[in-house]
Formats: sequence, C-alpha cells, structure tokens
Amino acid sequence: MTAVLGLGTYRVRAVELAARTACQAGCEYVDTAPNYGHGVAHGELGPVLADYPKVRITTKTGFHTGAERRAAVAAGALTDQEAAHGHSLKPSFVRWQTNHSLAQLGRADVVFVHNPEHAHHDRVRVHVAIRRAFRVLEEFARAGRIGGYGVATWSGFTRGVFTVAELVELAEQAAGGHPNHLVSVQLPVSLVMLDPLTQALDGTGPLADARARGLTTFASAPLHGGELLPLMTPELVDFIRPGLTPAAAALLAVASCPDLDVALVAASTRVHWDDAVGALADPLNPDHLRSIADELAGG
Repeated sequence: MTAVLGLGTYRVRAVELAARTACQAGCEYVDTAPNYGHGVAHGELGPVLADYPKVRITTKTGFHTGAERRAAVAAGALTDQEAAHGHSLKPSFVRWQTNHSLAQLGRADVVFVHNPEHAHHDRVRVHVAIRRAFRVLEEFARAGRIGGYGVATWSGFTRGVFTVAELVELAEQAAGGHPNHLVSVQLPVSLVMLDPLTQALDGTGPLADARARGLTTFASAPLHGGELLPLMTPELVDFIRPGLTPAAAALLAVASCPDLDVALVAASTRVHWDDAVGALADPLNPDHLRSIADELAGG
C-alpha cells in the first residue's frame, strides 16, 4: 500500500493556482498554516475549498506573521512580549488563531499544533503547553467546528521531546474523561531524514505508533524543501526505479513507507502533480525500500 498524495503549501508561491490544479487532479488533502505564503495562503485557499467541498484541509496553530501577531495583540490574545517570539501556544492565542483560520478557510478537518517543541526548552513545560492547546482544540472539535486536531512537528520525535503515546495521554487529559479528538500526526520523512522510514520498516517509531493508535500519519518535506533534488544522482534514481524523474523517485520512496497515510508535496503545476501521481501508482516493496535505506545509510 502506498500513501495518498496531498498538497503541501509551505513553499508554494501561487497557492490558489497550485490548489486548484491539485484539486482538479483529484487531490484528497491540502495542508497549510497561517504563516504560509507570507500569511496569505489561507486567504487564497478559501475560495478553492468552497469549490471543492470534499477536499480535506489541514492547518496549524502556533506560528504567526507580523500582521497576525499585531491583530492578536490588538484582540488581547497575546501581549507584545509574547508576540515577539513569533510562536505561541497560549490558550487565548490558539483560540483566537483557530477562529481566524476558520474564518478564512471556511472549515478545517485537522488543526495541528505546529512545532510545539518551540514552546519551551524544558520537556515538561512543552507537555503542559501541548495539553493546554489540546484543551482549546477539544472545544472546537466538540462544537463541530473542526474535525479534530494533531501535532505537526519537525524535531519533537527525533529529539525525544514527546512520543506518540505521550501525545495520546495529553489528549486524554485534555478531553477530561470524554473521547478525545486527537486524529493525526505530521513529521518530516525523506531520503535525508530517514529515521522514521527505517523505524517504520522495523515496525517501530512514531509512524508505527501512530498507526497502532488509529491516527492518520502525514509526511512533510519529502523532498526536504527541494534540497534533496541535487543529491538525487542518476544512479540513485535508477536504483529506486528506472525512468522516473529525481523528484518522483524521492517521493516514491517516501510514499512507500509503511504506516504512512499522506505524503505532502509542493507540486505547483499539473505536470509536476501528474508526475508524482504516476510514480506513486506502483509502490516499492519493503525489501527494496530497505535496500535503498541501507545504501543511503552506508553511503
């Protein structure tokens, strides 16, 4: 089984055009955040989502642009000092930002707590911040305003700031005895950041743990922000699968990862999207995937 393809909008310049192209091609997920596209991604996505009501939208809470932080301060959701950090999981801000996001997008299937490892240097305090954010998002979920929530992290799992089991426990605490609405985790998986992939091949790590708990798993940055492409030599591409483009080969390896549900790619044109979809039609078997990982680890 291969992961489905989703549109990631982090480094997409023309977000509305990319989203319409992806949705027209049958995209199931669009992933965004309030700070993407210099703060305009949400506004550009709203009309697209209205035209494609079946497409699932995931957004985030935590990071904010200059304009958003000024608005949050004016609304009393943050103080000037709190806003200066550029990232906040303060409950009043999570509530304000999520309301703001819903007003622009129209809906949200998942709201990820965005890189909560940025909240504090102390692991215990990060857990406190996550639990408080979860409590706010539980309010939205119980009211039917969002489908659920999750955690989108860059280094939280690899640095040992939290585990999937700990996130589930924090969600249970936030739910206060009611069924919790923790539904997803998002983390980077690529041929550069191999650990989640190799762990999943062994049935361990955050992807396997999340799948075992019924959470939907998202891979961010499968091309490592584009930095991976110069490293995709013809020999490596052929080793993955002859005839593919470097981008398609790198994406195929990630999408073939066990326990991965959605691979997010910043495909801005129909040619790029169709190239990715074509590559994912025939996933790599686990033995081949392991041989690729072993080759990269040894090389």
